[in-house]
Amino acid sequence: MTNAVIDARITPEGRLDVLSQLEVKKLLDSSQGGLFNIFRNCSLAVLNCGSQLDDGKALLEKYKSFDIHVIQQERGIKLEVIGAPNSAFVDDKMIKGISEHLFAVLRDIIYVSDEIYDNPKFNLDDSDDITSAVFHILRNANILKPMTDPKLVVCWGGHSIQREEYEYTKQVGYEMGLRGLNICTGCGPGAMKGPMKGATIGHAKQRIRDGHYIGISEPGIIAAESPNPIVNDLVIMPDIEKRLEAFVRTGHAIVVFPGGAGTAEEILYLLGILLHPDNKDMPFPLILTGPASSADYFEEINQFIADTLGAEAQKRYRIIVGDPVAVAREIKDGLEQVRHFRREHSDAYYYNWLLKIEHEFQKPFAPTHANMHNLELHKNQESHLLAANLRRAFSGIVAGNVKDDGIRAIEEHGLFELRGEPAIMNAMDTLLASFVARQRMKLPGKAYMPCYRIIK
Repeated sequence: MTNAVIDARITPEGRLDVLSQLEVKKLLDSSQGGLFNIFRNCSLAVLNCGSQLDDGKALLEKYKSFDIHVIQQERGIKLEVIGAPNSAFVDDKMIKGISEHLFAVLRDIIYVSDEIYDNPKFNLDDSDDITSAVFHILRNANILKPMTDPKLVVCWGGHSIQREEYEYTKQVGYEMGLRGLNICTGCGPGAMKGPMKGATIGHAKQRIRDGHYIGISEPGIIAAESPNPIVNDLVIMPDIEKRLEAFVRTGHAIVVFPGGAGTAEEILYLLGILLHPDNKDMPFPLILTGPASSADYFEEINQFIADTLGAEAQKRYRIIVGDPVAVAREIKDGLEQVRHFRREHSDAYYYNWLLKIEHEFQKPFAPTHANMHNLELHKNQESHLLAANLRRAFSGIVAGNVKDDGIRAIEEHGLFELRGEPAIMNAMDTLLASFVARQRMKLPGKAYMPCYRIIK
């Protein structure tokens, strides 16, 4: 059976009206490889919204004939898509939210190429410059909202979750929406979609018509986590590290739902930052939550953190099971502490400049076999640096599970090998085995083929 596809031309609506001839040339010149391929692949991922596919390599192979062109006209630009998934259309007309996301992809890829990577003002080997680059990308995407109180809650969690867990994410989102809170997620399905869906109902009941639903993605993961159309502000960061920094700089609190390796990566990233001595007194509400049926999951996560980062890390979060109202109230109270702290220290509400993020958390990690093999997974280092290395290990597993480059690397060179201090490797093996057993590594019904081997 052939894949149902549609050809179409679309016009932007106030997102991006004009491009220079040089920008169009860079995008359309396939001989330049990188920029053209990033634009094409991210566009296909956006158009694949709603698909039950979490494999970047499989998506690209499924729609080999897909193509996209920028057309310059007297009145501005249009995008021409060829062989696009028909799920992006209703009665042969592209869904408005998906159309907006396409132009967001175009905007961010052009901006990052011209104003970040090709700009001598940014030294991306310097920690402060990386933080500034993240700020500029978010500002250009109109993500940052001055003159508003802290009310943006980042929600993390897996794309492969059980139905009961998904319904719970909607309930939590609903309770936060009733309290006027906005939602930011990784923009994909599962625990990234549920809180937004719930919040839209809460906002509607409170007659909040300017609800903010932010989706933050990056080229490597977007094919496996196609943005859901509820997102009304999509931004594509250059890599996973800048994506994670964008979450914690813009968000005022974080709620973590059940997930797999990607969710573990996010938890370790934030805990590593909060464990830095400079962030010791900074309020940053962090709640791990799910339905009663997920209690074992959070016990396993909590035990893994105890076995690796210790009791100090456990103090930075609270686990609430089966109580969406308590989650929303706890977050609301925590946001008041954030507002007070930011006012006392003259820090912006819309971007957390004071949060100390070391270069180890910002430096892009390439999950090659050699880099995965050489990770320093031992306790003979400061706990926040161990968290940085553990984060890299889980990031590599995510790449091997769902990212096009990672999947191809596993096919060519075999499994990633992870080795380190026995106690840490045992804890990691136990946690990953539970993810596999509970089908948290792939969408339900799909067999999971491991991309890693734990060397004890």
